[in-house]
Amino acid sequence: MSGFVPQPADDVAIATIRTLAADVVGKANSGHPGAPMGMAPAAHVLFSRLFNSNPKNSKWYNRDRFVLSNGHACALQYILLHLLGFKLSLDDLKSFRQLGSLTPGHPEAGHTDGIEVTTGPLGQGFANGVGLGIAQAHIAALYNKDGFDLVNNYTYVFTGDGCLMEGVAAEAASLAGHLQLGNLIYIYDDNHISIDGDTAVAFTENVEQRFLSYGWQVLHVDNGDSDLEAIYNAIVEGRKEKTKPTLIRLRTTIGYGSKEQGTHGVHGAPLKKDDIVSLKSKVGFPTDQSFYVPQETYDIYHAAAARGATSEAQWNTLLASYAQKYPNEHAELTRRIAGELPAGWEKKLPVYKASDPAQASRKLSEIVLTALTPALPDLLGGSADLTGSNLTRVKGVTDFQPPSTGLGNYAGTYIRYGVREHAMGAIANGLSAYGGIIPFVATFLNFVSYAAGAVRLSALSHHQAIWVATHDSIGLGEDGPTHQPVEVAAHFRAMPNVDVWRPADGNETSAAYYSALTRRGTPSILCLSRQNLPNLEASTLENALKGGYVVHEVQGEDLTFVSTGSEVSIVLEAAQKLAAEGVKARVVSLPCWSIFDAQSQEYKLSVLRSGAPIISVEAYSTLGWQKYSHEQFGLPSWGASGPYLQVYEKFGITGANLAVVGKKVSAFYKSKGGEVVSPLVKAL
Repeated sequence: MSGFVPQPADDVAIATIRTLAADVVGKANSGHPGAPMGMAPAAHVLFSRLFNSNPKNSKWYNRDRFVLSNGHACALQYILLHLLGFKLSLDDLKSFRQLGSLTPGHPEAGHTDGIEVTTGPLGQGFANGVGLGIAQAHIAALYNKDGFDLVNNYTYVFTGDGCLMEGVAAEAASLAGHLQLGNLIYIYDDNHISIDGDTAVAFTENVEQRFLSYGWQVLHVDNGDSDLEAIYNAIVEGRKEKTKPTLIRLRTTIGYGSKEQGTHGVHGAPLKKDDIVSLKSKVGFPTDQSFYVPQETYDIYHAAAARGATSEAQWNTLLASYAQKYPNEHAELTRRIAGELPAGWEKKLPVYKASDPAQASRKLSEIVLTALTPALPDLLGGSADLTGSNLTRVKGVTDFQPPSTGLGNYAGTYIRYGVREHAMGAIANGLSAYGGIIPFVATFLNFVSYAAGAVRLSALSHHQAIWVATHDSIGLGEDGPTHQPVEVAAHFRAMPNVDVWRPADGNETSAAYYSALTRRGTPSILCLSRQNLPNLEASTLENALKGGYVVHEVQGEDLTFVSTGSEVSIVLEAAQKLAAEGVKARVVSLPCWSIFDAQSQEYKLSVLRSGAPIISVEAYSTLGWQKYSHEQFGLPSWGASGPYLQVYEKFGITGANLAVVGKKVSAFYKSKGGEVVSPLVKAL
């Protein structure tokens, strides 16, 4: 690659970005102008010289990926998308942070053309970038051939002090260094300012030494305000390093050109009107015009966009030649890029009879993964240092590791995440965002809480990330309350666009995987038991895929039990005891609330019908069960440490005790009199 060649329009283009940032935030009277103004030179060099994308086709597979981890600076990203010719107009910039606009307060994937991942919560984008880097390395290892360097893009991430203070970024950086991801180039906006003021008040570590210890290459640009050649050379140097991710420490002045430059006053508040006038006057722009874009600026960015369109055309030609020489690989790669699953994959899902032996649902999960892995090359999974407990690494797979380690290779499909739950979740979002990969990640259900921020962004961004969450309740026993997730399910069930599955047996476990793999825009959490669960008489994949169904039916019932997971078989035992005493009890399994909620009202009322009280039973907090039941039986607070059967007995979740509870509930509603209406019958 030739060296940096200055263009006459460089200074004008940088001034355009800075003044637009001031105008965008000023018109909204809300936002963060300082970082966009400070990083304008770096953004200009990257996008006008080096970044490879086609704005006319923002989903071209081999495009470079860009992540703005410091997402509060999104005015910068929106300005660049507009200048490059993505589907973002000048009017969209004028609608920044307004209701219904394409320019929301932080970047949202799927909402604005050209946004790869949703950022804003600091550190998330940093970790997403690592996922994008893993994905590129993996797909390249699988499908690139001699003479066909099909997948060779870079991932560029802008990041700031706030991101680097967050633990999720540290976790992700550590793993990226271990994995030797030379396709990652991070530009660190070292402006010494956060919301509270100078970073001297809280952040005085040596960032360079930290990243060197992670195994990163660290480069420096001491004058990020105007030394375009140094910025260019640092990025080029980062691209040359193939066995280490690169961090470029870019010293900038926040709010460069403003009267308040270099202070936290320009971080998160609009510039005053006289300051904007002063800024425009300094760069020779009309002071009486807002959203002024000189033609020279459009020209330089439209030229960059044209280079990207040419790159895509050349790539399409290469792909066509690849199809001639490697038809099988071409068919599989293009299928994956299109987001389609292989024909007939679902026929590999295990099916069970009631007479089949009881097994823990974590073991049933392993059986599913063993069956599906050969049929679904799209799966790229791993565990947060709990492989032997999560049972997620099936026989015959290779670890995703740098070839130089001798531990695996980049074509491997199993990732050793280490004890890094939060980064693992955020990396999975990056893997999903890249395309062609279905990521699954694993830990104990309790520790999905560590990654709640990443799960939330999975849901918001419609990333298909599958959580294999074992040791799902007090059934894990001896580890006690610190590991027993009494409240976790309620948290994630309350989260929009998350499917929380808690299967009661083998067929329900297979159904959970079927749903998780086909719900392409929804993350799924599979809550799986440590203890053995018997297979149910009435369970089938078809029944379970409705999210809830009747597992024991009687007519003229005195009550209905509704339960999930390991408690369903206990409730069935209670129903049998009640039947012996002349009390009729129906039993409903409700493995996934969100899937059940999507069924027709007619079906839902056939499962949780009127006429008798409904009592929920689950070894969790009862929060949320009021939607499906008249009475709730669960854990009053934390769990307890001890053999799991004794723990269940301590909290009264046994067939014998639930039979007593059932009789009490039935008697109460009979003595109360009047019609018992299903809790599903509501006005709204």
